Amino acid sequence: MTTVAALREAAEPATGRTTVRRRSVSQPLLYAALLMCALLTLLPFVWVLGGSLRSLDEIRSDPGAWLPHHVTLGNFTRLFRTQGFGRFLVNSVVVAAMVVVGNVVAASAAGYALAKLEFAGRRLAFGAVMAALMVPFTTVFVPQFVITVDLGLADSLTGIALPAMALPLSVFIMRQYALSIPDELLEAARIDGAGEFRIFFRIFLPLAGPAVATITIMSFLTSWNNFIWPLVVAQSMQSYTLPVGLAATSQAAAHVTDYGLLLAGAIVVMLPVLVLFLFLQRYFVQGVAGTGMR
Repeated sequence: MTTVAALREAAEPATGRTTVRRRSVSQPLLYAALLMCALLTLLPFVWVLGGSLRSLDEIRSDPGAWLPHHVTLGNFTRLFRTQGFGRFLVNSVVVAAMVVVGNVVAASAAGYALAKLEFAGRRLAFGAVMAALMVPFTTVFVPQFVITVDLGLADSLTGIALPAMALPLSVFIMRQYALSIPDELLEAARIDGAGEFRIFFRIFLPLAGPAVATITIMSFLTSWNNFIWPLVVAQSMQSYTLPVGLAATSQAAAHVTDYGLLLAGAIVVMLPVLVLFLFLQRYFVQGVAGTGMR
């Protein structure tokens, strides 16, 4: 027994040193790989930012350059002076607000019901949500457009926002996060006499803040960057959102694309998404992590 114990004591320090050595070698490699991935992700943004600060002649003469030879803000000046730019920006904000509010309300209610309420057909309803996640957008594109026209919502901001106001992915995220909330907490509220609506608004929603932030970012990104659906539904410039309006106004005379104006518009489109993510990134990570807790 003494010999065996001595061998174990001798082996344990060696194992600890080996583990520390492996960590000291693997961590720099991991950081280097993460840094490389971050740089590759940032390269397109750097090129777009550099292009937005170059004149159209400079872009045409050297389209592959990363940095401008002569920095100019003329593209942004022309962008803000473009006819209809303010209308496009307001339309995008209104549509994004409708989509975010619709997703938060619908997904929160549906997720709470699917996770915490017992009712007939609950499993079938959740199966329908999962099935909807597997349906490609191109499959339902034409039926959605026909329904939108039949409802009289073509060429309107409501028609642009309506199909994205209750995304199946938002319902799935909220339902998975709701499963991580203890049932005992809700049962205690019911014993105290609280109704389901009071439990939902006073207990569930405050606890589901990370999931709400995740849905807010994802639905805002979906709406703000959407191009194909607004292009089809909006039949006049009065209903154009920012991506569609920029694509329409960047065509100069003789059907030549004004790339400087287009790149400046891309920077303006990206800024709200980056600002929103910077403010909500902590809750976004918590919300994504919380969906896999159960």
